Amino acid sequence: MKIIFAGTPEAAVPTLEALISSDFEVIAVLTRPDAPQGRKRILTPSPVAQVAIAQGIPVIYANRIDDEVQKAIAESAADLGVVVAYGALLPQQILDSVKLGWINLHFSSLPQWRGAAPVQWQVISGATQAGSSVFQLVKELDAGDVFDTRDWPILPDETAGELLTRLSVLGAQQVLDVVTSLDSGTANSIPQQGESTYARKLSLEDGHLNLSLDSEAVYNQFRGVTPEPGAFVFLGDERLKIIEARSGADEEVVPSAITSVSKKLYLGCAPGSIELLSVQPAGKQAMSAMDWFRGLRQEVVHVS
Repeated sequence: MKIIFAGTPEAAVPTLEALISSDFEVIAVLTRPDAPQGRKRILTPSPVAQVAIAQGIPVIYANRIDDEVQKAIAESAADLGVVVAYGALLPQQILDSVKLGWINLHFSSLPQWRGAAPVQWQVISGATQAGSSVFQLVKELDAGDVFDTRDWPILPDETAGELLTRLSVLGAQQVLDVVTSLDSGTANSIPQQGESTYARKLSLEDGHLNLSLDSEAVYNQFRGVTPEPGAFVFLGDERLKIIEARSGADEEVVPSAITSVSKKLYLGCAPGSIELLSVQPAGKQAMSAMDWFRGLRQEVVHVS
């Protein structure tokens, strides 16, 4: 079977590598164009493009699907398209141009958490279980028939970034299983059932910790926005980024304030608190939360 793969970030790499290592043939890769990275903003190929280039697989770069891209995909004569976090919608002409259509690996149990940030919103919601689904791509957002859904535990202190990394590896085998069944003609899909929920893309403001919530909800928010867009509180007019934190704090400290208790640093919620381990003040590098706090020479620091 000849496969065209569409994906961009690191989370898509395990599936691409699994397909390359399989008996199937990856004949082309569709990915977003090079993007500026790092402080020097150097144009860098996407993680998916880097794997494809290293393997000698032709790469099609596109932010949107124009006539030229459509022609390239059609001329590839692929039997199946596989999508993992490509980052742009595929129009109906593209969906119809591949013999068996396109399948998509989505990191939720569909129809729950359709959209761009399913992992992050599952963590923010306080869920203890995440899902991954392989479904037939259709024009409507994440609404196609599902070939395979699997559930995975969310670890108590797992951040969204850590969970996404784990699911991307687990999902790669899931995609491979579905592709194998499609190739053998034994694949079965079922329409999505139940109420859908929407996982919109996170904004920077979603990282602003809501200290009016209890400590469990604040910790879930911290985990869900880590590492992107990143958690923060305001210290005056400046953002204080929360890089590492820990739950399980029994200390009742001043709400909406940072307080040192028994050589540990706590961020007060309403009620409860979470322990701060690492922070990044505005304009500085990340550092130990206690080292930062000692430099302020205050007993209590109010934040918002």
